[in-house]
Amino acid sequence: MYEVFDSHRSRYASVGVVSSMPGELIDSIWLIIDMDLKGVIPLNNLIVFDLLNNNGQVTMHFSQENSDVEMAIDLPFAYQKDLPTEIFAYDDGTRQTILLPAETN
Repeated sequence: MYEVFDSHRSRYASVGVVSSMPGELIDSIWLIIDMDLKGVIPLNNLIVFDLLNNNGQVTMHFSQENSDVEMAIDLPFAYQKDLPTEIFAYDDGTRQTILLPAETN
């Protein structure tokens, strides 16, 4: 058995994510997982982040299936209308990947 989202395993971002989000937002997802979620709540191997426009700044809203726990984290980055609205973080036990919902099929 493995611990989901262990920061010592390989981490990646899909081509779709890299081409549609600035690197600092991608890094922010991993930081949120490590600093705000991991060890605080039990995590599934698939978690969801909605990117929201909060008065011109990015807010990341965390949720996961079969859990009532949700969290919104305000970030110091300008919101851009071409950002994806939803991002998945997936841990398959060997590596962790941030990807767009369309990339899951």
